Amino acid sequence: MNIVVYLGANEGNDPEFTQRICELGKWIGESGHTLVYGGSKSGLMGHVAESTLDAGGKVIGVEPQMFIDAGYLYDRIDELIITEDITKRKSKMIELGDAFIAFPGGTGTLDEISEIMGMVVLKQTTAPCIIYNIGGYYDGIKSLLDNMVRKNLANPEKLKGIIFAENLEEIKEVIA
Repeated sequence: MNIVVYLGANEGNDPEFTQRICELGKWIGESGHTLVYGGSKSGLMGHVAESTLDAGGKVIGVEPQMFIDAGYLYDRIDELIITEDITKRKSKMIELGDAFIAFPGGTGTLDEISEIMGMVVLKQTTAPCIIYNIGGYYDGIKSLLDNMVRKNLANPEKLKGIIFAENLEEIKEVIA
């Protein structure tokens, strides 16, 4: 299975993020799945790629040319797909993905997982859409979705495909 992980190219200031992303990458590699991610060697992106590779897994990076030019490419990955821009990167990652996980990240991560959430609600994909809610990082999104339902602006049945996971065990239950 191709597991797309959206996450930051920054390290962040919570050491639990590094621990958990390495744990996720190791599981992806040991499970025989393929990691699809943004292609960077920096921050959390670098950690997930390295831990997947170290566990014997395959890693596909999808990197816009501008980030390669800036020197962010991780040259250990198995396959690199170069895109013209961020929009084409997002499309390619969606095309490759069998499951999608939003790890804590910044606005880019939010943009990427929002597109998957919309696809789930519109039934354009049946792929799992997992929000990895480490330490309540994504509580605000969960609250917003709940408010949409309360205000009758979202259908709770359609939102069932958006799964909030607190730990790796919950992710494993969704991705067999």
